[in-house]
Amino acid sequence: MTETVLATVGRLGGPGEWAGRLSLDIDRRAGCSIAVRQFHDGALRIFRPHYLDHTGQVCYTVINPGGAYLGGDKYLIEVDVAGGADLLLTTQAATKVYRTPGSRAEQHQHLRLGAASRLELLPDPLIAYRQASYGQVTTVDMDPTASLVMAEVVTPGWSPDGELFRYDEIRMRNEISIDGRLAVLDNLLIRPGSGSPVGGMSFMGRYTHLGSLLVVDARVDAALVDELHGALAGMDPHGQLGITLLDGPGLALRALSVSSEPLNAMLATAVDLLRGRWFGQEPLNLRKY
Repeated sequence: MTETVLATVGRLGGPGEWAGRLSLDIDRRAGCSIAVRQFHDGALRIFRPHYLDHTGQVCYTVINPGGAYLGGDKYLIEVDVAGGADLLLTTQAATKVYRTPGSRAEQHQHLRLGAASRLELLPDPLIAYRQASYGQVTTVDMDPTASLVMAEVVTPGWSPDGELFRYDEIRMRNEISIDGRLAVLDNLLIRPGSGSPVGGMSFMGRYTHLGSLLVVDARVDAALVDELHGALAGMDPHGQLGITLLDGPGLALRALSVSSEPLNAMLATAVDLLRGRWFGQEPLNLRKY
């Protein structure tokens, strides 16, 4: 893994260019997943590990002591989940992106999943405030027998008087390779437009909040997509939901709403369904609040 980390840093820039760096290697020992190496620098930290049930899955929480991403900030997160290991990675609170004059804030994530490993990446929502620009690139290299679940909720910040802030741009790109072959390319661009609210004449229509879920797992099939759609379709009567079966194999979910609460509930329901069916786990309760 050391060679991988050095190669990644060399490709994306020297250590001094990162506002925060986090590297985490997970392996399985005596029935439990543990961190065999961890490194952090700058404005990224992790809490001590937690085990939420009997399965041995380890849960780590990423924190940003600085509280927010600012213009020109670049963050690097690298995670290596060895064969048979199981990691749930979440955040302490929402990721806030404030005004980014001159240069956008960026986060780069590099994830590697070994044979029969599992990664659930379940961060709190991303909140983009007025005149904020943010880019996120996630690259995944996984074994065909690994399981990956990635969730994301994007929400605009609000002013004290309730007026919707107008962020400039959010770009999120996910590149997922299986056995070294690009299998899933998920590219999201939200650009409300200068002077226009996010709910104006854009592809989101009157909606202001977006939820996204990517699942890459050999067990995904059309029947599962239909079941998820049936379970989620009525949860937000004022929103929109779409689920697509991927060639990965896997599925992609997009949901639109006017608030984050129904999106969080929909993604949690989907994640809990998969956790129960595939891994015999109870509904997830991270107890953050």
